[in-house]
Amino acid sequence: MRLASRLAAMAILATPPLAAPALAADTLGTPSGHIRLVAKSADVGVGWTWGTGTLTYGHHSYRFSIKGGSIAAVGYSTIEGTGTVYNLKHLHDFNGTYVAGSGEATLGSGVGGSLLHNGNGVTISIDTVTKGARLAGAAQGLELTLVK
Repeated sequence: MRLASRLAAMAILATPPLAAPALAADTLGTPSGHIRLVAKSADVGVGWTWGTGTLTYGHHSYRFSIKGGSIAAVGYSTIEGTGTVYNLKHLHDFNGTYVAGSGEATLGSGVGGSLLHNGNGVTISIDTVTKGARLAGAAQGLELTLVK
């Protein structure tokens, strides 16, 4: 129950920026890198997301892991995404728990996007392609951790 309450609170904090999906890049801050990721989500009310990705920052590529949870979702999907990282001033600021309020309706395949924010001031604008069968109107918390 504690995880569900925490994710719901995070969604409330993340929702105002999502209410205006046509935000200009300058509103998000300074672009500082790019990411590519592949993840899977499995849900029955409360769900789990896991996967891997690559951050391109300062002419170098860094691998990262993804793990996290969601609430109010049912189904299974595979997610592929690309995005722009904003306000990353130091590589170690990338690590952390990112929050997003997002929705997904996938039956076969679908597309989506969301804004993720962490406690270090880093924002990621991400576009996704999903495959599977999943319905989610969920608060989501994703922990992104650089792999050494």
